[in-house]
Amino acid sequence: MVDEWQDFKEAYAEEPPSFWREKMAKGIWRQPTTGLAPGYAQMNLVIVPEDYADDFEQFCELNSQACPLLVRLSAGIPIPHEVAPYADLRTDLPGYRLFWKGIPQPQMITDLRSLWQQDWVSFLLGCSFTFERALAAEGLKIRHWEEGRNVPMFITNRECEPAGPFKGPMVVSMRPFTKEELEKVKETTGKYIKVHGPPVHIGDPAELGVKDLQNPDFGDAVTLREGDVPCFWACGVTSQVALENAKLSVAVSHFPGCMFITDVPEEKMIDGASREPRE
Repeated sequence: MVDEWQDFKEAYAEEPPSFWREKMAKGIWRQPTTGLAPGYAQMNLVIVPEDYADDFEQFCELNSQACPLLVRLSAGIPIPHEVAPYADLRTDLPGYRLFWKGIPQPQMITDLRSLWQQDWVSFLLGCSFTFERALAAEGLKIRHWEEGRNVPMFITNRECEPAGPFKGPMVVSMRPFTKEELEKVKETTGKYIKVHGPPVHIGDPAELGVKDLQNPDFGDAVTLREGDVPCFWACGVTSQVALENAKLSVAVSHFPGCMFITDVPEEKMIDGASREPRE
């Protein structure tokens, strides 16, 4: 089945965001979105009850590298007009993660319409999948692309600034590169401040409290080769750890690695660029 997913991805990866959102809404694509619709921004999704929306927004503002807030919708609105005016956040992701009193449910949810509440407020946060094409354009190899896997993600020992009930450690994504590639990696991703920016750490994972790169907390392990240097970026899944700690009666996020693909060109995620969908 993995080979079938990979074959489908390779055949249609260059299709526009609307193609992929339709496939997700119809249940055809239930896999991570890394490498899909290159050239367009991908975003993390978080949904909380309106009573906690201001606290979550403050959490994002205080921890902007891990949770770069790009869009906040009004309560009960599932259409992200600002970044994809014909999309529906209830159906147009590969999968969702449901939290009951802070406990993430093990089964991936594929459709939120039957669960949707009028007091739910949706947030879209920047995602590092957005800058991966820019890395590839510089001749840098993306290991999880090569291996057809989700990016590995790790819970660290770096605590976020709390806001209301939202608190917890930073989560990071990891991509290995060679020592000779590091400056290009930092320069390329450093431009994309709206999608986590440059690495928060390069080198020894133990300094982040990460014990085993072959045992990620989220996503998939990737092969590490001789000469690889692990590079770590702040990750939007930080928000999901905060949801666990908040213990709200109900909350929703994207399933790790299964992002919302917008109509916004990736270059709009460079610091200083305006955020408008491509016609």
